[in-house]
Amino acid sequence: MEKKPHFLRREFPPREVSSVSLALLLAAVLLLNALLYLYLNKFYTSSGRAETDPSLCPFGYFRLGAVKNCSPWLSCEAINREVRKLKRVGEGAVKKVFLSEWKENKVVLSQLTNSELKEDFLHGLKMLKALQSKHVVRLLGYCEQQFTILTEYHPLGSLRGLNETLHIPKYKGMNTWHRRLMLAIDYVSIIRYLHSSPLGTLVMCDSNDLDKVLSQYLLTSDFHILVNDLDALPLVNRSAGRLVKCGHRELRGEFVAPEQRWPYGEEVPFEDDLMPPYDEKTDIWKIPDVSNFLLGHVEGSDIVRLHLFDIHAACKKKDPAERPSAQEVLDTYRKVLTLLIREAAMPGTREML
Repeated sequence: MEKKPHFLRREFPPREVSSVSLALLLAAVLLLNALLYLYLNKFYTSSGRAETDPSLCPFGYFRLGAVKNCSPWLSCEAINREVRKLKRVGEGAVKKVFLSEWKENKVVLSQLTNSELKEDFLHGLKMLKALQSKHVVRLLGYCEQQFTILTEYHPLGSLRGLNETLHIPKYKGMNTWHRRLMLAIDYVSIIRYLHSSPLGTLVMCDSNDLDKVLSQYLLTSDFHILVNDLDALPLVNRSAGRLVKCGHRELRGEFVAPEQRWPYGEEVPFEDDLMPPYDEKTDIWKIPDVSNFLLGHVEGSDIVRLHLFDIHAACKKKDPAERPSAQEVLDTYRKVLTLLIREAAMPGTREML
């Protein structure tokens, strides 16, 4: 009988292979974490979300476009002489807004609409000057005597048009859970900034419904968010016993916080003098609704919502004192972004370890 050749098969110790694989995997994880740290550090500090911005000029000055030098805020005379209106692009209760031109740069000129609301207009100007930062639209000049404000132009307009913008072929690549979550982080960063501003704790009062909230913010060409309208920004001062009320009319609907609604039932007619004041936690109540809009309905957005479920539930606590601070919400959003980027970069890592 012919003998079949006998081939020797070399067996590698399984423990040795497992150890090498595990070592390689751990090295990859460490490398990923290092890259992730560098990316997120860049995102938080240099992508336009830092509290201070080295590109900002000293107080009273601005830099526009590719110009390297800072220019002083334009005066009444300079605005009248150098700024040319192109067309009206919007009008609200307080201001009418014109797309304009200054030295071949597109700019925005806002003018008072109703003389009865000049105090609101001047308050907005005061806030705009005092809060200049990476969170706030850039001020270029103003004229108090003529109730005129000049600001930087952002062609993508307000946040209300976000979904329409993301359907434009040029921007479809931005329509991802990752980019949308970064927008939500921008929004919460602005709320955190207002709650701990140089002026004290400020409440975003022009926020009685989602559409109104979105109209207060601008979408920049590099897909970040700036707050644009600061006309209704009262100050909370707990130590002095100062709380706020957003206007003098009754507020209704689930979008506004419970403490903003008339507490005495339908049988008692609304009276502004009887309406209890409240604090900045009204802004926290609205965060989940605004974030839900910003996250949209793209692949992965439901996973983001799942990770944010607990913090959003806390934002919706009926008792304002039980709601988290804007800083706590922001910290959670950033942790979720870090976690999801890590999982997206190395799917299955947890199971392999």
